[in-house]
Amino acid sequence: MQQDASSTPPADQSGAMPPPLPGGGSNAQAMSQMGFDHLIHNFDMVGWVVFITLITMSILSIYFIIANFIRNSMVRSRMDRVIHTFWETSSAQDAIRFLEDQPKSEPFSKIALEAATAAQHHSRHEGSRLVEALNRSEFIDRALRQGVARESMRLEGGLTLLATVGSTAPFVGLFGTVWGIYHALIKIASSGSASMEAVAGPVGEALIMTAVGLFVAIPAVLAYNFYVRSNRLIYARFDEFAHDLHDFFAIGSRVEGGAAAPAPAAARK
Repeated sequence: MQQDASSTPPADQSGAMPPPLPGGGSNAQAMSQMGFDHLIHNFDMVGWVVFITLITMSILSIYFIIANFIRNSMVRSRMDRVIHTFWETSSAQDAIRFLEDQPKSEPFSKIALEAATAAQHHSRHEGSRLVEALNRSEFIDRALRQGVARESMRLEGGLTLLATVGSTAPFVGLFGTVWGIYHALIKIASSGSASMEAVAGPVGEALIMTAVGLFVAIPAVLAYNFYVRSNRLIYARFDEFAHDLHDFFAIGSRVEGGAAAPAPAAARK
């Protein structure tokens, strides 16, 4: 028994930790390859095309978001003053001069000028074939329709691009995602290993391209819906103003609350 005890090796009292498992450092290094810097430095031609396309979409959408916000804000801030001043002006020359002094981007003054010009043109051609073909009401109505359509088209500038960006940017980003996964599969096949080090870079690229696509699309969709709603309210004011202008220049009175109000001097001249 004494011999067996003496032959037993002593237990390890050093307290040393077991060596780390292989691959821990490589995993950390692989995770560091999933950042945006690694994405930029490892783009191929297709990756650059997708990324530049998304950046271009983002720049254009931001431009039209800002441009439409400024334009709609200016139109909404001036429309009540323009309409009120036009109806309250008793002199035809003063009313026309006020409309002509408005900025080119102000649509209500342009619609009123279309109606006034049509009424004057029709009056100057009394007895001509023009008057025989179209009476005064029809001629003014046609001019108003053209004016409303033209100003409505101007308000819609950029909305087609916002709708296009909002609907296509996620798919462009998804294409970048598919391309990144394809690179990951190629790297796995070439290395014969599905380790993090082999797939982290391409997978990180794929995830970032998806995020960029959504980042580009979401503001465009929100802005498009906002401006469609805002323009719809302005179109309603266009129609209301155009109907009043038609009565104003065609029959010499503006219908208010179901009764015809006496026309100001601007309508009679």
